[in-house]
This record gives sequence, structure tokens and C-alpha cells, in this order.
Amino acid sequence: MPPARRRVLVLGLDGGTFDLLDPLMRNGTLPFLRSLTERGLRAPLASVYPPKTIPAWYSFATGLDPGSLGIFGFTEPDGGPGKSRIVQSFRPAEAVWDHLSRRGIAVGVMNFPLRAGYPIHGFVLPGMLTENPPTYPAGLRASLEESLGEPILPELPAYRGTDRASWMELATHGVEQRGHSAELLCTQYKPEFLFVLFRETDRIQHQHWTELAGGSGPVGADLVAFWKAIDAACEKIDRAFRAAGGPAVTLVISDHGHGPAQADFFTNRWLAQEGYLVFKNGGAGGRRRTVSRLLLASEKFPPTRWVVHAIADRLRGRSGREKIAKFLAGEASFESMAERIDWDRTTAYSYPVPEGIYLNRYNRSMSADLNARVVAEIRQKLAAFPDARVETYAPGEIYAGRLLDQAPAVLLKIDDLGTEPRMDFSYPEPMLRDRPGFFYGSGVHRMNGILIAAGEGVPPRTETTPRSLLDIAPTILETMDVPVPPAWNGRSFASLLAPAAA
Repeated sequence: MPPARRRVLVLGLDGGTFDLLDPLMRNGTLPFLRSLTERGLRAPLASVYPPKTIPAWYSFATGLDPGSLGIFGFTEPDGGPGKSRIVQSFRPAEAVWDHLSRRGIAVGVMNFPLRAGYPIHGFVLPGMLTENPPTYPAGLRASLEESLGEPILPELPAYRGTDRASWMELATHGVEQRGHSAELLCTQYKPEFLFVLFRETDRIQHQHWTELAGGSGPVGADLVAFWKAIDAACEKIDRAFRAAGGPAVTLVISDHGHGPAQADFFTNRWLAQEGYLVFKNGGAGGRRRTVSRLLLASEKFPPTRWVVHAIADRLRGRSGREKIAKFLAGEASFESMAERIDWDRTTAYSYPVPEGIYLNRYNRSMSADLNARVVAEIRQKLAAFPDARVETYAPGEIYAGRLLDQAPAVLLKIDDLGTEPRMDFSYPEPMLRDRPGFFYGSGVHRMNGILIAAGEGVPPRTETTPRSLLDIAPTILETMDVPVPPAWNGRSFASLLAPAAA
């Protein structure tokens, strides 16, 4: 009798990093995750570039890099200058669960960034991109909410420091609810493959990295409670998934890592200074420049810093308050400034992917030779930029896919991702070394996330060389005895997860 097909559970910790998990595992906050690392495979997991949630999770799911998907960020161009939309789908590519479903293997997908569920041999409960997205089956949300006795919580709202207690409580409750939901769905559907994503980890780390990393004294009890809830939810899901019986492998992965935010680089300010982005009438945003200088000056004095932080906090997060903030400080977003840009003379700009610089297709004088010259000049100047270490890449240098015409002409990595590129005009100079605490969080993405794999037959193994996020989907298929599509960019490491007798 042939051995039973191994089942695979994938737990996604958005932005997960061993830099935070290791101390939490050592001090007893994460006993379940620690047990997985002690009895299975542990390795860094290199993300795709840019290491952002949408391109990274979509690349994980499809086994294809951003150049194959034509997806390079949260947003994509949509219409004229300064117009974009949230990425709609990874289609026409197929996800790993699509390949499994087509072979009659029961699958489950929870909280993956989708706008709607779709017919599959199992269930899809989407998350993140829209509130209350349609599920598959259609009545899944209603039946699950009835079992839970409460509505399924949406994505966390914008963070405000004055709301920390309620925000953290909401994040922790969302984690606990997802653990309970997965437990119920495992009992009902008995999936052979299950993916569950915890987005809250990324949101928490963006806001509270310094505190979590021990840079501002003891870690708050609310943050410790949150991570305990993550560990307990992972254990609950793992136990419910394995209750169906048969050999199983649990993968804990992240789409990218996280680290401290060191600075911000305002790419469009730099492009304007260098003459690649040109404004009508020679300038823009005078009121914003004045206000931003005052805000930065206020950071140097504790009394004014406290007042400014409190005011900025109250103005954040709701449309009416945002309008007041724009009235007081002036417009700063690329979208609002787009009409002030002289598109007939501009040769390059950064929008809608902040890690990218685009050539101006709205400038009719741009030729192939001029495009090449502008790209070469920009890369040369950024390599010599005195205030940061700027690495630049052409799409063909980092992507294997063929949709490179949809990519930015130049991709930026600054200070090894410690400096975050921004598209707006909030501050008067390209480099902002002293990030104001009232506006930005303290954490930003890094390339290396986490990979933990444990289960029947998986030997203990620690690796220091990063595996690729693109390798996860082919590994899942090979582990479950399903052929890997030859067009996929990743390579399976299923042999490392094989039972000793294999």
C-alpha cells in the first residue's frame, strides 16, 4: 500500500524576522514556535524585490517573481499621471492551491490578500484588500460568524498613538479570532493544504519596532500579550490541522523581514533637484516646505515635540481630519502634486512604486536613446549620492520574468533597506535622517524573513544561507506529490523535508 500523501500547513507571519522571534523564543513567550525550530528546519527566507506584502505573497503563492507577474508593489498605474489603483489580482497566474485543487486535493486559504474568493476544492476566506470581501463558498462568512458569535474583524485601522490600547487589543483579538476560525474550518473541511496569514505582525512591527527590539526600555505588556496570542493561535491551528490524521508538515514563513527605520529618501525631491522632474512655474509646495521645517525644528525640544505629536496624532486616520491637515500644511502626496508637474519636460519620476523610478511616457520627446541616457545618468548619480548608500538595479538584473516593460526603469535599495524611499513631497530635502516619530513608525521591511519547517520525518537542521521565497510553492507541490510547473522561478527543497525512510 503506498504511503499516505503528506498534508501541508503554511502559517504566514507577515514581516516575521528571527531578530525579534529569537529573543521571544528564548524568554518563553513563543513556546510553540520554539518547539518547531528545535525539531525541524530553520533558515532565513529571502524575499523578492521590492520586499513588500503584495508582490511577495503573490510570488510565494504562484512560484513566479514580480517580473513574471508584472506586480511590483501595492499599486499599479491606472490612467494618466498621478493615477493608480491597488493591484487587482495575481491572475492569470495560478496559485499553489489552484494546482492542488485541480487534482482533487482539499485546500483552504485564510486571510490571503485577495479581493474575492473563487471556486476551489475547499474554501477561500480572503483578507486585507477590501472589507468583507466575498468568500468561497458564498455563505462561508455568515456561517463562520454565526459559529464565532461575532463579526470577522477587518484589517487594522490606521495607527494613532492615543489609541494604542484599543488598537493593540483589536490586533490581539484578530489573531485569536483567526486561530479559532481556522480551527472551526479545519474541523468542517479537513483540508490537506491550508494557508493562514497573520497580517497583524507586520503592522505591529512598523509601529513598535524600537520597543520590540529593546531600544526604548522594557517591552510593553500589550506587545508581549500580542506575541503570546500569535504563538497560541499557531499551535491551535497546527493541532486542528493534524487532527484529521496522516503525516503532515508545518511551514512557518514570512513574506519579508523587518528592521529599524534609519532614514527616508524622497525620490521625487531628488529627481526635481537633479532636473529630471520639472514643475510648472518653477516650483511647488512652498507652504508644505515651511511647515515641514517647523515640524522638524519642533522635534529638538521636548515640550514642543509633545504638543506637535499630539496634534498630528489627532489629525491622522479619518478623512475629515486629513483634510484639515492638508489645509494647514499644504498638499504633499504625489497624486495631489501631479497636476503641477510639467509632463512635457519631465523625464523621470517615482510613482506608484516607491522603490522605483519610471521614465516619463507622457513626454513625447523621449526616445529610446534618451531613455537609455537618462537611466544611465540616474544610476551613476545615485551611486555617487553622498548621504546614503544607494544601490540601483535594472529590471532585467533581478527578475527572470518577461513582463519587464511594466516594471520601473530603475529600482532602488538604500542603506540596505534601512532608508525607506518615499514618493511624496512632505519634506524639503531628499534625505530625512531624523524621522519624526509623530508621522512614521520605527520599523521598515528587510529582505530576509523566516522559514521554519517541522513534521513527521523532518530532521532538525539549521541553515544560515537564505532560502528563497520563490522556493516555497514548488516545495509544497513536491511534498504533496504534485508536479511542479516548469515555468516556475523557484526550486524545491522538499528533499530536506522527506521522511528518513525515503
